[in-house]
Amino acid sequence: MTIGPDISPIFLFDTAPQAAIPAELHDSINDQHLADWEAEWMPQLFSILRTLKAEGVERRLWPQSRHWNWGEKTKAIEGRLDNQCFSIVCDGVTQAMMITELTHRARLPDQKLDHLVYVEFVEAAPWNRSDIIRQPPRFSGCGSILIRAAIEFSKLEGYKGRIGLHSLPQSNSFYANKIGMTDLGPDPDYQNLRYFEMTPAQAEAFIKEGG
Repeated sequence: MTIGPDISPIFLFDTAPQAAIPAELHDSINDQHLADWEAEWMPQLFSILRTLKAEGVERRLWPQSRHWNWGEKTKAIEGRLDNQCFSIVCDGVTQAMMITELTHRARLPDQKLDHLVYVEFVEAAPWNRSDIIRQPPRFSGCGSILIRAAIEFSKLEGYKGRIGLHSLPQSNSFYANKIGMTDLGPDPDYQNLRYFEMTPAQAEAFIKEGG
């Protein structure tokens, strides 16, 4: 994967025909991506929430990113040079988005205070999240591809693939087991969310394994 000035060709796995489908990785979140979030993502999310409410599912088990407003998030960082956005487009629709930031420093002892790329927010469209739609996702691989993009961005900045992030509880297993990041435990200064960090060696292992 190469992070270019605008768009990089990638592939997502379409679970219906069980085939790899051409897609695009954008190094931005633009008006069209936000329009897709509002017109495509939100109606399906609201439908999921209505179903969960009708079934009496506890709120702690509802999608924990349900309150995220990508329009507000991108507006808040408009014009900032220490943020970089990414999005995935496939089949003419935005499938996932991510915001990264460059001012954080590493915490692991062997790289403490080194620069890293911090993943502020990352989210896939509702139909790509098997944890909330109770069936196979439409496209799989969105989260892994965006983490790979963060790693490549880290390399581009000279940070050797180091990344860090705070995880919503529903994503802890993904970052620990699927991505292979180090779990540094709950952070009392960040809503007690668990903080995960990746070393250059872990980044290379993730890429080697097909991340």
